[in-house]
Amino acid sequence: MTKRIVVTGIGATSALGGTAPENWANLLAGVSGTRTLTHDWVAEHQLPVTFAAEASVRPEEVLPRHEAKRLDPSVQFAMIAAREAWEDAGAPDVAPERLGIDWATGIGGLWTLLDAWDTLREKGPRRVMPLTVPMLMPNAGAGNLSLYFGAKAFARTVVSACASSTESIANAYEHLQDDLADIVIAGGAESAIHPITMASFASAQALSRRNDDPQHASRPGAIDRDGFVMGEGGAALVMETEEHAKARGAKIYAYVVGGGVSADSYHITGNDPEGHGAARAVEQALAQAGASPDEVTHINAHATSTPVGDPNEYGALRRVFGDRIDEIPVSATKASTGHLLGGTGALEAVFTILALRDRVAPPTINMTEPDPAVPFKLSGETQPLGDGPQLAISNSFGFGGHNAVVAFRSYDG
Repeated sequence: MTKRIVVTGIGATSALGGTAPENWANLLAGVSGTRTLTHDWVAEHQLPVTFAAEASVRPEEVLPRHEAKRLDPSVQFAMIAAREAWEDAGAPDVAPERLGIDWATGIGGLWTLLDAWDTLREKGPRRVMPLTVPMLMPNAGAGNLSLYFGAKAFARTVVSACASSTESIANAYEHLQDDLADIVIAGGAESAIHPITMASFASAQALSRRNDDPQHASRPGAIDRDGFVMGEGGAALVMETEEHAKARGAKIYAYVVGGGVSADSYHITGNDPEGHGAARAVEQALAQAGASPDEVTHINAHATSTPVGDPNEYGALRRVFGDRIDEIPVSATKASTGHLLGGTGALEAVFTILALRDRVAPPTINMTEPDPAVPFKLSGETQPLGDGPQLAISNSFGFGGHNAVVAFRSYDG
């Protein structure tokens, strides 16, 4: 028997705000989180891109100092988002053996790794911190969340580039279906605004170079888009069965009704221009939801603002929805938040859930002249979703050919 899985708590920290409500309010208001970087290392390394979407509330403003210094910044963001989601869910009383963690990152403890390398070169091996490996390992987010919340059912980690945290949500759905836990904390986080990643993404011609106008640099669907904007932060969902949630009197945001995961097997960085893999992930999510493409009323697109990625996503969705893709309200929220890499899918899942709750598709800022090759129904204003039941999908695609899609239904109980 298929269980009904619900979201009872959300948390988020990004360039738009330090909490999920702040992120949502600023997203709806059309705020851009992108700013010129003020770090000395920008000029020191002569970086060709001098801006990014840094988290607006720094982790050290939220976490106790003794805790923060033992965590890589990516895990600091994980802690902040997951704690907010847990409190939002009512800090449920659950047996440790029935609480699981499905967490994700795209890169992991980048800052810890490279800071340790600098310390080794400059000061020698005795000065390298003994906690370096536990801090840099990609599973540090899942491990530390498990320790903090006392989660003993499992603590699993997904690392599939920019599809990571969407895949973690799809996994959590299946783990709840399989009765491996009563509650799962799912999501992802990333902190990769670092000289090496900024330089390497710029070298790959993936980043926008609008140094003179950073707030308008990310332009998904626009004909003059020139790349994505690096972002950082994290987001978390508390997921459980509807039966479990109602038994404890929890508020419910939305149903998680399915997920799809596929691989392109096409190119290590580029996605399949024919969109076969991405389309299959959408179809899998809808099949698991027991839904047809005609039922979808909103899409949060991956839409990174790269010249090649945006039209490829449009082509993939056209395979699934046909001409109707031009009628579905679509939001490309990376225009506001930047691209959080492994954390971006979870943040966009939060936005998709709130879009269903409030019956509104958030705006896509920085829309200048639309690209005829990307004729999504994007708008610089909010788009109403109407009354009645709603079904939405959120897409994430990553280097390595990873595709992940998760589907949500509105909760009207």
